[in-house]
Amino acid sequence: MEYLLHILVISGIYIILTLSLNLIVGFTGLPALGHAAFSCIGAYTSSLLALNMGVSPWFGLVIGAVIAALSGIIIGYPAVRLKGDYLALATFGLGVIVYSIAKNWVSLTRGPMGLPGIPGFSMLGLELSETWSYLILVLIFVVITIFIINRIVHSPFGRILRSIREDETASQAMGKNTNKYKLTVFVIGAFFAGIAGSLYAHYITFIDPSSFTVMESITILLMVIFGGMGSITGSIVGAATLVIFPELLRFIGMPSSIEAPVRQMIYGLLLIVLMIRRSQGLMGTYRFK
Repeated sequence: MEYLLHILVISGIYIILTLSLNLIVGFTGLPALGHAAFSCIGAYTSSLLALNMGVSPWFGLVIGAVIAALSGIIIGYPAVRLKGDYLALATFGLGVIVYSIAKNWVSLTRGPMGLPGIPGFSMLGLELSETWSYLILVLIFVVITIFIINRIVHSPFGRILRSIREDETASQAMGKNTNKYKLTVFVIGAFFAGIAGSLYAHYITFIDPSSFTVMESITILLMVIFGGMGSITGSIVGAATLVIFPELLRFIGMPSSIEAPVRQMIYGLLLIVLMIRRSQGLMGTYRFK
């Protein structure tokens, strides 16, 4: 039961990440390949504040999310002026830069040794030490994220995002400052990714740069694609499926030496079949042209 609850907690964190990236990729049509960088910033900010300054994880979570959003402004301002493959490469570079900083700034982040002993969340003086309590906490943040992003995409602001996705030139012809909207979306996505990173850090109580590699960004993007770009429900289904399904393979009883490669092969095969049979994802309405 404890293991199942743990998987559900991790699924909830990935749902937040997938929803925030889907706002950028699926609803606005911007190819972003560095989303794990924002969760890394949120995780390290919150963890370092708690470890070095004794800041409450609750305040650390908010500060980490704000710092991640500010980094979204700094990086997004020049990046949103790029299009297509160039934007993808710019965001890919962001992921590499943040990972390299986390790995090499040893005096601050302890580099590959990571940050152990990160304090967990507490409420009314009681630390949330049980897995089920973290599951409730993560589910609350999942519901908040779904509510806010749903309101965004079904607002006039969201309609402009979809118009940028379908034809940015036409949106500009209608007098819309598309760069401003794209930058705003980057900031919102980075903010929620920072929240997810902070939740992960204080739940696991240990982080190191290997949790925020470029491959992690690609994994989150695959969750968006698998569930369906431009679909909130698809983000939930995609994240939950690609977190839970590979874990089920642990119970087949394969030797540990071949378990991971087989999981990756099945994982890749599912994505290939999906891209051939339903390229917009399980529940999506949009795909890159």
